[in-house]
Amino acid sequence: MIGLMPADLPEGEGDEPAAASPPPVSLGVIAREWARIGITGFGGPPAHIALLRRLCVQQKRWISEAEFEDGIAATSLIPGPASTQLAIFCAWRLAGTAGAVIGGACFIVPGLIIILALSVLFLAKSPPDWVLGAAAGAGAAVPAVAVSAAISLVPASWKRAGSVRSAQARWVAYVLVSGAAVNFAGQFLVAVLLGCGLVEWLARRRAAPAGNPVLLLPLVAKGAVTAGVLASVAWVAFKVGALSFGGGFVIIPLMQHDAVHTYHWMSNSQFLSAVALGQVTPGPVVQTVAVVGYAAAGVGGGLLASFIAFLPSFVFVLVGGRHFDRFRRNATAQSFLAGSGPAAIGAIGGAAITLGLSLTYIWQVGVLAAAICWLVLLRRGVVSAILAAAGIGVIIALAGGLS
Repeated sequence: MIGLMPADLPEGEGDEPAAASPPPVSLGVIAREWARIGITGFGGPPAHIALLRRLCVQQKRWISEAEFEDGIAATSLIPGPASTQLAIFCAWRLAGTAGAVIGGACFIVPGLIIILALSVLFLAKSPPDWVLGAAAGAGAAVPAVAVSAAISLVPASWKRAGSVRSAQARWVAYVLVSGAAVNFAGQFLVAVLLGCGLVEWLARRRAAPAGNPVLLLPLVAKGAVTAGVLASVAWVAFKVGALSFGGGFVIIPLMQHDAVHTYHWMSNSQFLSAVALGQVTPGPVVQTVAVVGYAAAGVGGGLLASFIAFLPSFVFVLVGGRHFDRFRRNATAQSFLAGSGPAAIGAIGGAAITLGLSLTYIWQVGVLAAAICWLVLLRRGVVSAILAAAGIGVIIALAGGLS
């Protein structure tokens, strides 16, 4: 396996790409190519990974296949949006710290601009009927997207549990506990996700737990409630960027309780629209957090939420990128993810139930059933499902079906 750091770097340049790599790519090229992926990257992480692989490994041969796989494996073990971290990592490998910052920003910003513009339209006080119909239709498909996302995570997570029956029993317990937490104790979800990871790590280390410090996290969240709107937005965004394990869709249960129930920034239907917008716009699906921030404090809130949510990804790559080849084999990280991964699956599945129960029109149930067939049974694309559901909603709205 190819390492990520050179053997002989001048002193003080330890954070730059390996000397054995091809000559550094110019920042202008980084900006152009990563912005192109940010603009055309519809379809979430699978599409982003495919575009990055095609550019960096297959077409330009800037990065070896082994290093690219190291990046995929490592970013799946750390919290936050994995495909965004992979985009930052690839840019870092080619142009150092400056490349990481520019590449990451160019990957994120196009989708951010689009989703904030759509937020102004969809979260307006009196949007036109066709907008309400599009939101209701797209929102009806969101629970199906959650179910599909949870199912897609099961095989790899179950494989990580191994063949030992006690480990498999813990896996099931993590799924059930986190699924229940979403529906009955949403404010403690972060603690549950981290706690499941810690319990599994301790179980695999065969050590008796001496206490769980992550249970203090809900107290921090409670303090944020009284610290002002922007501080609350920052806390929600921080959870999304630094404490979300198990795939991008886990941000939904992490945000839903805060945005709808704790701070009352949005209604359930508006939150469904926010999730749908994050799915159909290009770039990172985590951009949903910008819609939540906009609902809380306007454009400034949206920008703050996006900045806080993505900042940890830059930190993780700039600090740890050189160790990605070793980190993917780290026993502690693997053990933690063996607990937090199934907890994330349970959280996503539990969120699907909550989101499904928040539908307000009978016809949305039919749209939801069709979306489940499209995504789960036929295994077709998320973007097409949401756009088709939105189109159905527009037609029903124009026919007076929202009255």
